[in-house]
Amino acid sequence: MTADDEGLVVLARDAGQRLRMAGLRLVTAESCTGGWIAKTVTDVPGSSRWFEHGLVTYSNEAKTRLLGVEPALLSEHGAVSDAVARAMARGAVAGAADTVAVAVTGVAGPEGGTPDKPVGLVWLAWADGAGRVASYCGRFEGDRMAVRRQSVVAALQGLCTFLD
Repeated sequence: MTADDEGLVVLARDAGQRLRMAGLRLVTAESCTGGWIAKTVTDVPGSSRWFEHGLVTYSNEAKTRLLGVEPALLSEHGAVSDAVARAMARGAVAGAADTVAVAVTGVAGPEGGTPDKPVGLVWLAWADGAGRVASYCGRFEGDRMAVRRQSVVAALQGLCTFLD
């Protein structure tokens, strides 16, 4: 799927149809994408039928306060990790049986990368109210905008797969 604006809307529309058919509503928990997933899904007319809300939890403190990510988890694994992405997704759906979440945390660049966590490393996770969780590690190329855009594509494609 193309990562241009039209391609993003097509992906969001597809995700919305799947959510409606499943009787679910979407919640986003975003870090490196800064709300871009929520923006993309709300670009779809009628998304209020299947989009609940979005949280941008850029700082570790916000991840802890708003999503319940344990500080020890952040200390042990770092914000850009499978464990934290999964915890973010679980926290976003806590107590909402009819909700599915997508969470994203990564290093969009151009700064902030390390040998272990280079620019372009992004962790995504999806969770539902029934306790099911899946995750994916992306290694995206390009500048900050390209990494973020590819993260949105991966989030929406992964959501469709998770819903299937």
